[in-house]
Amino acid sequence: MTSFLIVQLVVVVIFLYINCLMIFTFLKKEAFRTDTRYILFAQTLFTDSALIVLTNLAVLGVHFQVSINFVVCIFFSNIMSLLTVVSPLTLVAMCLERYVAICMPLRHADISTPRTRKVGLLTTWLIGTPIPLITVLSAFILIPPRFLVGDVVCSVDVLFVEDWQNLSRATLFQLYFVAMFGIILFTYIKIMQAAKMASSDKQSTHKGLRTVILHAFQLLLSLLQFLCPYVEKMVMEFDILLFINLRYINFLLFILSPRCLSPLIYGLRDEKFSVVLRNYAFFGHYTFVSNLFRSNKSRVQTKTNPMVI
Repeated sequence: MTSFLIVQLVVVVIFLYINCLMIFTFLKKEAFRTDTRYILFAQTLFTDSALIVLTNLAVLGVHFQVSINFVVCIFFSNIMSLLTVVSPLTLVAMCLERYVAICMPLRHADISTPRTRKVGLLTTWLIGTPIPLITVLSAFILIPPRFLVGDVVCSVDVLFVEDWQNLSRATLFQLYFVAMFGIILFTYIKIMQAAKMASSDKQSTHKGLRTVILHAFQLLLSLLQFLCPYVEKMVMEFDILLFINLRYINFLLFILSPRCLSPLIYGLRDEKFSVVLRNYAFFGHYTFVSNLFRSNKSRVQTKTNPMVI
């Protein structure tokens, strides 16, 4: 388990650095700060980075049996629950924004205004509040006060003292799953239809379809986490060791990996954003470094083929 944790931490540090660099790039350029697409992308980076940090601290705390105050545990567990829902909700909002931009281009400027952006961002956070709100209220009602002042190895499971708490949480996750999947399926079908009708360049169309597939794969991983509590509850009833292993595998596949895909899909594949990002990554000398590699490559080709002019 320790070896897995070391590899996990290395991956987390690498992607946190990439996310922080992308957030810095977003904040430094006004053109990105006034574009709805990049604003939603920045929120995705923020929520994903915060969730990666908190979930990894929780995993390390459980592994090394670190005890913290019960009330602090309730607070951090509910923050993680909120971020778990807000992150895919923001991806759904990005899908809707792309749907408006591609399928209703004449109305995009009227719909994508500073006011609608603020309302959209606030809506994603409000929609994500039912699960943590129900969890924290039921915890304070059902858990005796003498336990709240004590210490505990923090996990979301310590907040559930009644079966209906787990059942209600799993049910809400499934409702989120159905609603988000329906919206994503609708928007991507419409976007692909519009792309095929509007584009005469087959290469451009294929590139767009590959991007859609990548987006759909990431969103599928993010949405499958909503089914995990229901499966974990069934496994926990007959094999606790299998439950622990399943919980860790679900964490890697459905919580950690989709958050690591966000910068690769939405940041590095975006032409405008990636150029600015590379410039900051090379401390403002990206053009110099790029020209240097290009000149070295040309020099090598000239040596291997004297006829090259």
